[in-house]
Amino acid sequence: MWFRAAYSSSTPQLALESGGIAIRAYKMNAHIKLRGRRDLAGQIYRQIRASIVDGRLAPGERLPSTRTLASELDVSRKTTLDVFERLIGEGYLRSRTGDGTFVSDEMTRLAPTPPRERIVQATGAVWETLPEALPASRKDMPARFDFVGGVTDKRLFPFDKWRKCVSHALRIQARGNGSYHDPSGDQELRLAISRYLASSRAVVSNWQDVIVTNGAQQAIELLARAVIRPGDVIAVEDPGYPPARSVFTAAGARVIDVPVDKDGLRVDALPSKARMVYVTPSHQFPLGMPMTLERRLALLEWAHRRGALVIEDDYDGEYRFEGRPMESLKSLDNAGVVAYVGTFSKTIFPELRIGYMIPPSSLAATLRKAKQVSDWHSSTLMQTALGKFMLDGYFAKHLRHMHREYARRRATLLEYLQGDLADVFTPLPSVAGIHLVAILADDTNEADIIARANQASVGLYGISRMFNTQPSRQGILFGYGGIGVDDIRSGLTQLGETLRATRR
Repeated sequence: MWFRAAYSSSTPQLALESGGIAIRAYKMNAHIKLRGRRDLAGQIYRQIRASIVDGRLAPGERLPSTRTLASELDVSRKTTLDVFERLIGEGYLRSRTGDGTFVSDEMTRLAPTPPRERIVQATGAVWETLPEALPASRKDMPARFDFVGGVTDKRLFPFDKWRKCVSHALRIQARGNGSYHDPSGDQELRLAISRYLASSRAVVSNWQDVIVTNGAQQAIELLARAVIRPGDVIAVEDPGYPPARSVFTAAGARVIDVPVDKDGLRVDALPSKARMVYVTPSHQFPLGMPMTLERRLALLEWAHRRGALVIEDDYDGEYRFEGRPMESLKSLDNAGVVAYVGTFSKTIFPELRIGYMIPPSSLAATLRKAKQVSDWHSSTLMQTALGKFMLDGYFAKHLRHMHREYARRRATLLEYLQGDLADVFTPLPSVAGIHLVAILADDTNEADIIARANQASVGLYGISRMFNTQPSRQGILFGYGGIGVDDIRSGLTQLGETLRATRR
């Protein structure tokens, strides 16, 4: 065994001249590296314990005396005595009077065994069958011009105002007593969300109706947990949002795909036994069309007759670029069958991990319990900061600024798709959101287009994987939330040149 001691410190006189001392002992290597002069006993204890647990110090192996170890580490003998007494008390070491200190023979129970597959398995095979949630930027090889969907441009976020709100939240938190909070969320944030939804989405609610979640994904998961029983039929759009489908599948539901057309979800194709319907009516994901008023009313009537829950995922309905904003499905719900779900991931940034829902009153108490069981409550620091950010008017101002910016990006994207690239792409009508879909020409293959774009450092993402049934169309989802106007122009110009070169 070898003990190797070293210090790491910003104080020059504490650094060892050679960078470390080797203490010759018996069979193998164990390293003790002290950083500064604080908590020396704790540092030594943790490193010796780790060496025992991971097998570098074997059962029965003898350790240096406390005097020798103290000398070599340049610490007091009391420090090493305290370490050994603690390790002996916890059963990691044993001491024989007059013979020395040894690693406990009980540690043979921690001896490494040959790796075996599937020692611990998840319940059922459902987790193995779930696909990756959504295509995303490759972190190892990011494209120079990336049209990934679902992201925002943090360069345009008013971080100066946000820092003030976070500082305010820190002061509030410092004055608190350190207790747990309401699972439904911070009162000021719930009030701000309620006011915002009433003015922008025609969703009238009291602040007590709002439940704050860790993103829209948790809201969907909590609704599934509260409503779904194993074997229940759940209807989803096809193509649709893969993470929602995964939630329902993981909950044990039988997920049925329902086609969409130019008017949105086909209500006439809904399975009669569906207990829940998941829809994106303001901006169908991924194709982009809004659900017509006729379809919305038909869906509400259908759900009322069957006692089914409708989850309305309004993930980026804040941004509408043509015509008057379509009011939410929740605003038409007089029967109490719609759970409205929203998120700040598309208006601020995904890392914030704050979403919300307004469920039917019949589910409110159950969902509060489900939220508490899940994680008790979302981060109160971020909730307090966001509540102030909204109530002080910063959020509304930011939305207006981003609406103008995204309108410019959308117009630039359409200019190219309907111009220089019109022989390859046909954009689908889409009046809202921060992405649009372009269908490929009949003689064009989705995977081939993506591969050729990648050669030009243009990140494109197909829609085929968003169909659970056989894809009826091939296309590209162009996200413009995270890419500026100049990069849209440069990227699509480069893409056009690459595609023309490969056709010669």
